[in-house]
Amino acid sequence: MRLLVPISALLLLSGTSTGLATFQRGGYGGDYGGAREAFSSSSDSENEKSEYSWSRLRYSMAGGSARGYGRGGSWSRDYPKADRQFLIALKRLTRINARPVEQVVDLDSDGPSSIENFPWVYAVQVQTWTFTEPEAKRLREYLLKGGFLMVDDFHGATDWEHFMNGMLMVFPDRPIEDLTDKDEMFHVLYDLTERFQVPGEQYVWTGRTYEKDGYVAEWRGIRDDRGRVMVAICYNMHLGDAWEWADDPRYPEKFASLAFRLGINYVMYGMTH
Repeated sequence: MRLLVPISALLLLSGTSTGLATFQRGGYGGDYGGAREAFSSSSDSENEKSEYSWSRLRYSMAGGSARGYGRGGSWSRDYPKADRQFLIALKRLTRINARPVEQVVDLDSDGPSSIENFPWVYAVQVQTWTFTEPEAKRLREYLLKGGFLMVDDFHGATDWEHFMNGMLMVFPDRPIEDLTDKDEMFHVLYDLTERFQVPGEQYVWTGRTYEKDGYVAEWRGIRDDRGRVMVAICYNMHLGDAWEWADDPRYPEKFASLAFRLGINYVMYGMTH
């Protein structure tokens, strides 16, 4: 496996005064019209050199084998619009030379979608995931060699229990800890000491920020032996939906703004630590 090497933080900084509310001023259509155009999946775009690539983990579901593209499994929730709108924000708010298209990665592939080709991975609905022993080993080695995993969009005690069923296959002996305001992850670019629960699009219809019994947002993590956070756990929140719905004026800008800032901080941290 290729060792993943962090890049200099100096390459990532830019003027971050750009308004995150741009998405809600009509910049992009509901079906990611602008995002579709901005990030076409041409072979030239896919092959151009970059210092960062956004990737999403495709996994098998516990009790089933839902794989494949489209809406074939829980891994694909909000895909690809959330990913593409996040890439737009990343391009506008930093100087990261990001690959202009998203990538789905697998734990059982040695081709272009091999996880080792991508230093940073996003996974959603992780209460449904499961791994074979080889897949769990591969994810563990990827993370210990410098990879970064962000998990999002699972809620309540039952989801946590099911998430842990999979996580313990990867790291059976590493503790999960609460991340605090003192953690560098919340200050690497934006200072995010005032965090709050970011809801999914259901907020538009219900006015509730929580789902199931996940009343309180929790930021948690798993560290390597050097203290680097290698798994960032966004529990009782739905950042992906906030990215996806950022262009809809019915979805409050304060939620979308925090979601983008959190995601950008996680990218910055993952690429510099």
